[in-house]
Parts: sequence; C-alpha cells; structure tokens
Amino acid sequence: MDTTKNIAVLFDFDGVVVDTETQYSIFWHKVGVDYLGQDDLENRVKGQTLVYIYDTFFPGLVQEQQEITAALNRFEQEMSYDYLPGVIDFIADLRSHDVRLAVVTSSNDQKMAAVYRAHPEVKTLFDRILTAEMFTRSKPAPDCFLLGMEVFGTTPETTYVFEDSFNGLKAGMASDATVIGLATTNSREDIAPLCHHILDDFCGFSYDKMLQVHK
Repeated sequence: MDTTKNIAVLFDFDGVVVDTETQYSIFWHKVGVDYLGQDDLENRVKGQTLVYIYDTFFPGLVQEQQEITAALNRFEQEMSYDYLPGVIDFIADLRSHDVRLAVVTSSNDQKMAAVYRAHPEVKTLFDRILTAEMFTRSKPAPDCFLLGMEVFGTTPETTYVFEDSFNGLKAGMASDATVIGLATTNSREDIAPLCHHILDDFCGFSYDKMLQVHK
C-alpha cells in the first residue's frame, strides 16, 4: 500500500474504544425478559440504533418505548466508560502518522453526551464523531462507514474499520474497507469469517502493523 495516501480509520465505539458491551448486555437482557419474554434480546440488538430496535422489536408500542428510553438514559448516565487496553496508545500512533480518525457509532447524541461528561478528551481524540442521527440505515448496512469515507475523502482501499459486533463487522465488510475485528463481544472463532484480522485488544498494535493487514 502507498502510505502517502490519505488513510482513514473508522472506530465503532462500544466494545472497540470503550469496554461497555457487557453492561449493555445486562440492560437489554432485562428489557427482553420484562417486555417481550425473550432471554436473548441482548444478542439481537448489538450494533443497532435505538430507532432500529424499536421499529423491529417494539413496533407501535409507544409507552413501552418511552419507558425503555428513560431507563436507558438513566443507565447510560451511570455506566462506566473504561478504555479498551492499548487503544489510547494506538490512537496516538495513528495521529503521529497523520491518519484521519472517526468514531462511527450506532449510539445517539444523548448517549455520547454522557460519554463526553465521563471523558471530555474523547472529542479531541478523533477528527469526527458520526452518530446514529447522521445515517439512515442501521448496521449491517454500510451507510455509516461509507459516510466516514465521504467526510474524509478516502476510498475503501485506504480505509480501515475496527468493529466488534456481528452487524458492525458485516457493515464494514459491505463497505469494502479493510476490517479488523475486536474479540471483545464475540469469540474469535465467531467473528473470523467477518473480518480480515482479529485483535483481543489494542496492546502492542500499531500503525505499521495495521498497514500489514490486507483484504
């Protein structure tokens, strides 16, 4: 790869930059049991926008949606947003090589506001933060990552996507970027068919190692 080209790195947020997926699983499991009598809702909503979740699992249930939204807002205010090991050093290494960086998340602006209160520096770590309000189709559609390429003027050949959820990995692959999977939410074996390389976390990973990953 010609490293003089404009390179962009697009990070999902939960389960990639911060270790929150276990907390979300607890929340959505309880919602599934309480409202739908289902014990696997948490696995079916990973990487999805709230709009998609409501349209798919709670269509027309206005009061229930309002109750869940209120509970989710309270939950997200109290969550811990611990960085994934090694991610801050990796971001610093990318910045030193003039790589364009964006968060591309299914989370909405209100959730990200809670993140900024816990970690004000998040806004300065990335050039752009693209949230659910900015794209029409939810993952696994590639719209969010295509938007990331558009804002940075990059192509799939010079774009790397970091994802953890099945829907997010599928979206990355559908965008034709180079996709690196984080085995933080699902097993290495389960995500292997959906990415070009797998990491447990970012410890020891670098810009140079990223460039060695090929589609």
